[in-house]
Amino acid sequence: MAEKVIYVMYDDEEVLKDGAKVLVSKGIKIAEVFSPFPIHGIDPIIGIKNTRLGIMAFLYGLTGLMLATVGMRYFMVTDWPMNIGGKPNFSYLENMLAFVPVTFEFTVLCAAHGMAITYLLANKTLPGMPAQNPDPRTTDDRFVMEIRLSDNQRLSENEIDALLKDTGFVEIDKKEIN
Repeated sequence: MAEKVIYVMYDDEEVLKDGAKVLVSKGIKIAEVFSPFPIHGIDPIIGIKNTRLGIMAFLYGLTGLMLATVGMRYFMVTDWPMNIGGKPNFSYLENMLAFVPVTFEFTVLCAAHGMAITYLLANKTLPGMPAQNPDPRTTDDRFVMEIRLSDNQRLSENEIDALLKDTGFVEIDKKEIN
């Protein structure tokens, strides 16, 4: 069954934010906003909750810390012990201060790569995934607000159109998507 969607295009992010405030105050649910760069302050306006990316970064960092610690103990103490700078090589605890820089760097490496991959997966923007962008101009200089009629069943399409007229949009497009 096809779903009717209204795409409202703006040429300025402040006009989009002001229009979104007006629409949300009138009870319209905005499904998504597409823009060439992040619009600061739009998330609370359209009701997007904070992500848990920070928690995931912490978990990826802990994974990196664990892998670095286990790896350095195995490489430097168990597998191939070496006397570097007169440090004893039979205990990880006695050499732990020498391993702090490598541990820190590997923790940051795992956290950064894990966050980037999680972000790309969550937004379905990995290479090879189909684009969900309704208009290619949103990668250049336009801003598009997506309003799904299924999310706004208490208002008719004509009522939504009447409310949109006062928001300062540049272009409006109505589509049916699957």
